[in-house]
Amino acid sequence: MKRLFPAFPALAALACAASLGAQTATSFTHADTSALHRTLDAIAAAHHGVLGYSVLNLDTGERMALRGDETFPTASLIKVPILVTLYDLAEQKKLSLDDPLTVLKIDQVPGSGVLQFMHPGMSLSVHDAAALMIILSDNTATNLILDRIAIRRVWTKMEALGLPHSKVHSKVFLRLASVAMDSSAKYGLGVSTPNEMAHLFELLAQGKAVSPAADSAMLDILAKNADGDSMQRTLNGLSVPHKTGATDSVRTECALFRLQSRVVACGFTKENTDTRWVVDNEGQVTLGKIGAAVVAAWPKK
Repeated sequence: MKRLFPAFPALAALACAASLGAQTATSFTHADTSALHRTLDAIAAAHHGVLGYSVLNLDTGERMALRGDETFPTASLIKVPILVTLYDLAEQKKLSLDDPLTVLKIDQVPGSGVLQFMHPGMSLSVHDAAALMIILSDNTATNLILDRIAIRRVWTKMEALGLPHSKVHSKVFLRLASVAMDSSAKYGLGVSTPNEMAHLFELLAQGKAVSPAADSAMLDILAKNADGDSMQRTLNGLSVPHKTGATDSVRTECALFRLQSRVVACGFTKENTDTRWVVDNEGQVTLGKIGAAVVAAWPKK
């Protein structure tokens, strides 16, 4: 009689693997959220300015916020909604990321980025401009993209995602061309709330901002962001999709920390006493403390 037992270990192994896979997919370590909340609130209370934050764990559902629904200036953090709108239009075939853009002298504006130093007449693709907008926060690249997609389309896309307060007002350093002059005068380049920007990063992580493929491509660009002076300033060995923003009295950042579980953290500061443009600006150090506290609260992979 043929023995059938040798098949049983294989079946058992498959069953065990399936069980472990299910457990891995659903069993995530929870944080001591009360302790983390106290730590974050203490960081906010010590900051010489106004600080709001929103932290959410996409895999456990844990979340906490301070001034989460209060509007703040975004500075260059608003470039993430611009990026999402661009990729949405590409997804709809209304433009191509391979379309060429030409840098004219009139397009070149100061501040962050390198295109301001390039010779007028140079050409680059829409994708290249998007990468420069995020990785180096290039202001000239941002304006080229806004010319291509139109500012109001960013409003429409954010509203469609349930983010009615997340708006870009004008091209960078061209406030006279603002589409919402009163809000522009109050908030500058853009406005949002900690909860709305955290939700946008949540949608990106879930592949629901545009599409799984488009969102993955955007997160890849965000992971190459060259500015690591805020939430990432004390971290090592983590690839963190993130975007920062800064004006004299404002420092902002949103980040997706890929730990054992996925954690989104957004920090917004305004009315900061420290207006220095140095690596140890208090706003940046404060955001660094938030990043360190968030990463310490949940285990890494």
